[in-house]
Amino acid sequence: MSEGRTPKGLFIETYGCQMNVYDSERMRDVLAPLGYAPVDKPDDADLVVLNTCHIREKATEKVYSEIGRLRAHKERRAGEGKGMTIAIAGCVAQAEGEEIIRRAPEVDLVVGPQAYHKLPELIARAARKTGERLAADFTAQERFDALPARAADGVTAFLSIQEGCDKFCTFCVVPYTRGAEYSRPLADVMTEARSLAEQGVREITLLGQNVNAYHGDASFADLVRALARIDGLERLRYMTSHPVEMTDDLIGLHGDEPKLMPFLHLPVQSGSDRILKAMNRKHDGAFFRDIIARLRRVRPDIALSTDFIVGFPGEREQDFEDTMQLVRDIGFASAYSFKYSPRPGTPAAAMMGHVDEAVQNERLQRLQKLLFEQQRAFNESQVGAVLPVLVSGNGRRPGQKYGRSPYLQAVHFDDTQARDGDIVPVRILAGTQNALAGARVVLTPEVA
Repeated sequence: MSEGRTPKGLFIETYGCQMNVYDSERMRDVLAPLGYAPVDKPDDADLVVLNTCHIREKATEKVYSEIGRLRAHKERRAGEGKGMTIAIAGCVAQAEGEEIIRRAPEVDLVVGPQAYHKLPELIARAARKTGERLAADFTAQERFDALPARAADGVTAFLSIQEGCDKFCTFCVVPYTRGAEYSRPLADVMTEARSLAEQGVREITLLGQNVNAYHGDASFADLVRALARIDGLERLRYMTSHPVEMTDDLIGLHGDEPKLMPFLHLPVQSGSDRILKAMNRKHDGAFFRDIIARLRRVRPDIALSTDFIVGFPGEREQDFEDTMQLVRDIGFASAYSFKYSPRPGTPAAAMMGHVDEAVQNERLQRLQKLLFEQQRAFNESQVGAVLPVLVSGNGRRPGQKYGRSPYLQAVHFDDTQARDGDIVPVRILAGTQNALAGARVVLTPEVA
């Protein structure tokens, strides 16, 4: 921003997955040269972007509800002689773009996930009241090529390496909103990762709708190996993965590469082979169990996270019990679990045998009770251990620091010396369902 130029307020509300978080960061990068700077609330913003997610139930209705609130801010600012541009981005924009244009005239722009690099041009057109309000093309390669150099924000960062999905799970809208699988070239990923490391980033999480299906002129395992050689980069993670893409090479890498953290999010969705087939997941329960067993052989301390959908069409009580048994057999450090809700245009939405909502609710409560018990037990099992914690900020009270363990647990500990980016030993003193508390261990040199 040039000196003396008045900044314009930018407010981005991000819903859904880590990919959307990454996309919001890149939108800020694209808009910064235009003089946009983040503000804390929408009524102070010249530009408001709702970066939406189409995975959860009633996502579209929630967007229209938020648009209604923004309409009031826009009218108030107009009365004060100020403008407000409203943009809808993300997967709801991609799936419902024409309907949003029709129903919400106060929305100035509707931008699909592959068109964020066009925001400067689209905003200029909106200001002139010229051109289309909708940009929802599938141009992943063009988008990545056009994005500006990235500014790091903290000691951890997301790095998108793959978009779209070719798996076509029957419940999922991603192939329709994000398009076919596209992997960034290895050289481009390495350039962005080196830049982040030079700016002080110590931990990178590789992102993709189907991240371990990466095929950008190298295998995913080879990409991780290359990233691990970058000076200053100390930790690597990745999400979200698909079980059928867990190759022998990648499984072995979890035992061979110390920078690859011992925490893996691997969605299974159900423990019932019958339901997995109806979901078109391309694997069964035995296949998933075998992957976990092989991972634990090469990395015994690995912690696991997963996703579950409860009440998929046709799910019987025995199918649900198969899911509960899989949870008991494997044990998860954390998990995301949701009731099935139909996504328009997906095959599952037209399936027979939709499960009554009361049954869905009761099953979800049983599943979450078990999952929460496992999460708490895993956190409590760390009490007494000394974990290397990557410091990323201040805690909730003076003199307290905050960071993440190798298992992605939030850790709070008292320390006035640690700086953001340090990896410090912390003895865990207490564990709850959601976090750990500890004290920094002061290491003294051995006396000769």
